[in-house]
Amino acid sequence: MAIVKPFKAVRAKRDKAALVSSKSYEVYTPEMLNSKLAFNPYTFLHVINPGYKYHKQDITGELRFKLVHNRYLEFKEDEIFFQDELPGFYIYQKITATNSFCGIISATSVEDYHNDVIKKHEGTLKERELLFENYLKNTGFNAEPVLLTYPDNDDISSIIKKYTKERAEYEFSSTDKTSHLLWVVNDKIDVAKIEQAFKEVDTLYIADGHHRSTSSCLLADRLAKENPNHTGKEAYNFFMSYLLPESQLSIYEFNRFIKDLNGLTPHEFLIELDTIFRIENRKQELYKPKEKHHFSMYLNGEFYALYLRKSLYNFTDSLSKLDAQILYTTVLKPILGIEDIRNDSKIVYSQDKSDSLELKTKVDSGEFKVSFGMLPTTISELKEIVDAGLLMPPKTTYIEPKLRSALTIYEF
Repeated sequence: MAIVKPFKAVRAKRDKAALVSSKSYEVYTPEMLNSKLAFNPYTFLHVINPGYKYHKQDITGELRFKLVHNRYLEFKEDEIFFQDELPGFYIYQKITATNSFCGIISATSVEDYHNDVIKKHEGTLKERELLFENYLKNTGFNAEPVLLTYPDNDDISSIIKKYTKERAEYEFSSTDKTSHLLWVVNDKIDVAKIEQAFKEVDTLYIADGHHRSTSSCLLADRLAKENPNHTGKEAYNFFMSYLLPESQLSIYEFNRFIKDLNGLTPHEFLIELDTIFRIENRKQELYKPKEKHHFSMYLNGEFYALYLRKSLYNFTDSLSKLDAQILYTTVLKPILGIEDIRNDSKIVYSQDKSDSLELKTKVDSGEFKVSFGMLPTTISELKEIVDAGLLMPPKTTYIEPKLRSALTIYEF
């Protein structure tokens, strides 16, 4: 039984929504960021880059977090932001050239996270958890929801369809030719229907935002201990999430690029691979796998198809069947000497949908010696691994939609 709650979002007025909301801070290059800050006084990037006001962008740590809080207060004082009077849910639709995503922004429960109703598929770094917990503690808000997915549900879909037939509160396009629409659901009957429908959902799966969710839970536990009158109903007991039916989730693969062959020549490396894979040299033919347990490899100017010799590989659980795990246990660790695939500088991950020749171009540049590609993980594989209490290797999935910041803001 999943607990979802309506909340009073802080958000931009209708005429400024397109100017205020932004992509995630991490996707901007320094040049793009400076351009946005220089020419758009309403962008939320001013809030999370508070030093720009003083021509000083190298402010870090708690001082930066406190200045973020100050810029946020200024946006409220200048009435760029306002807070809804009634608690509600927010239906958000994102339409790209190839996909349409439509789900519900809500407050989700820290208790559900602790009780494994909200499940994660990826590990997190303690340093990043603590950093973001400190950020949340100092700023008092969260502007980017965690992406959660759930099995398709007819009752929830019918409510979404009802609202998307009406005029949206927000309707705008961003410069990447993506359309964004937002509807406010504050009718008490519909709010109750959404809450009840999610009570019938056994599990919510974190698709994106593992550090944000973990950090929110750490802060909630900390504030609960500090609050002698803690009831469990305080705003800090929840975190903002975007709930999307799993049929709409788009999952892509990460390619792996390796900087050296661990002392082996290309010929010696191929001989090592031959033990566990049947190898076909595709020469200059761009090869992409069409089946699970098949891999593409680019080495020494040529493409190779690698087919796992299943009779020599031991499938023990759902994780052992995952292609990213297979590549790690058969190649990256035993042959290339990469133990820590999250932190080893020898391995780089990339997801570039615009460059179908990425495996080739990055190796031909001389920066890497070999690259590997595979099929994307399916939602069924993800759920099977998570339900077994296991975690996938880092950079196994690149999941869309990627969500904008400051469409709705959750205060605690």
